[in-house]
Amino acid sequence: MAHLIAPAPNDRRGFLRSLGGGFGALAFNAMAAAAADPLAPKQSHFPAKAKRVILLWMQGGPSQMDLFDYKPRLKKEGGEKIPFTVNSAKERFEDQARLMPPVAEFKQAGQCGMWISDLMPHLAGKADELCWLRAMVTDSPAHPGAIRQFQTGSLQFVRPSMGSWIVYGLGTENRNLPGFVVISPMLYGDDGSPLHYSNVFLPAIYQGTRLGDARTPVKNSKIGYLGDPSLTLAMQRQHLDLIQARNRMDQEIGGADPNVEGLIQSYELAFRMQTAAPEVFDVMRESEATKKLYGIGEEATDNFGRKCLMARRLAEAGVRYIQVTDNGWDHHSKIATTLRRSATGIDKPLAGLLTDLKARGLLDDTLVIWTGEFGRTPYDQSLGGGRADAGRDHNPYCWTMFLAGAGVKQGMILGETDEYAWKAVDGKVHVHDLHATILHLLGLNHEQLTYRYNGRDFRLTDVYGNVVRQILS
Repeated sequence: MAHLIAPAPNDRRGFLRSLGGGFGALAFNAMAAAAADPLAPKQSHFPAKAKRVILLWMQGGPSQMDLFDYKPRLKKEGGEKIPFTVNSAKERFEDQARLMPPVAEFKQAGQCGMWISDLMPHLAGKADELCWLRAMVTDSPAHPGAIRQFQTGSLQFVRPSMGSWIVYGLGTENRNLPGFVVISPMLYGDDGSPLHYSNVFLPAIYQGTRLGDARTPVKNSKIGYLGDPSLTLAMQRQHLDLIQARNRMDQEIGGADPNVEGLIQSYELAFRMQTAAPEVFDVMRESEATKKLYGIGEEATDNFGRKCLMARRLAEAGVRYIQVTDNGWDHHSKIATTLRRSATGIDKPLAGLLTDLKARGLLDDTLVIWTGEFGRTPYDQSLGGGRADAGRDHNPYCWTMFLAGAGVKQGMILGETDEYAWKAVDGKVHVHDLHATILHLLGLNHEQLTYRYNGRDFRLTDVYGNVVRQILS
């Protein structure tokens, strides 16, 4: 004999009336679904050298010839007419533009002999621990395109960010924290967008979790009314199970919706974060010696120092990909003073982070990356030459960056630029190559880390990218 089954209620009132004795089963189903955790650690394609990444993102474009790429000829010929072609359509510009000498003094550091300016004295002491790439190139001279390409691998299209790809490929080591955290990113202007840390078409759980400034990383880590202090953790769990059961029912009745699935997973993560996040986010729990190491409490370095210390705490807690943003590097004018201010703000915290990671054994399996989206020009963009407000324009043809930690050679210097640090001439590394190398260090084959969307397989490096094997240890 056939059994008649009442249709499932498709409105919330009907759902609530139907709960009764069935609530426990619904709650159990919600919890069981949550247990299939998309953030759980996953097997890499091959043994990895690095378990996690800290990206120190200097948004705006640090000036290579004033920091790390010393050019005696540029210094000697400062004020003279530029001896190269910028753009054949800009004859008037090229007739008036003048070479601009470095705004700092240089000397060689460490046994590797890397030229580092006096703007970065603390980092100079780490020269032999770093892997320097002096011939980085990208495809856009504008912030939006260059940032988009570095963060997502695509110059023109909206694609998932590198952090999202990495967490999609590997999961994370702590299910009570996000797998991908970005600290104080730019959200507006021609060089800011939430898309720079977005999952786009990857499942929503892989998007970056944005933290605010270093002093108040999160304003409220509770879920709506679950932040009511009168609710015990068990009561919050019970209430959330009810919400999740309804969301699951909506999925069963209306069909799978990635937005609803993302909501379900974000609620679960937010619930778990209530116990783990407050302790991790509180950098003031650290010893006075550690805070001093990062420059916390000093006016010039306090802000970036807190961000770097937060990054170390997140890495230590098992977060897979952490981005620390400093957005003061677009020096179109007054570069002699503004670049010094920017460099002073990060120099001591950078060295402190590297020292701290090494002392704790974290540098053995953490890949640290310091970079911007492009470099600067060797000429004064104001056309005046020698003016007090002189600055440098954007340069996609070369810039200097460094890596440190798991899987890269220490004291390695790869790449050369011309006599004015205008263009890369040897050892070029394109952004696509860097992405392939980062994934390789994490045990991921950049050609195999794909996601099917709209009828094709997408990947971070699209159809490009070669692993830079010269820098691998």
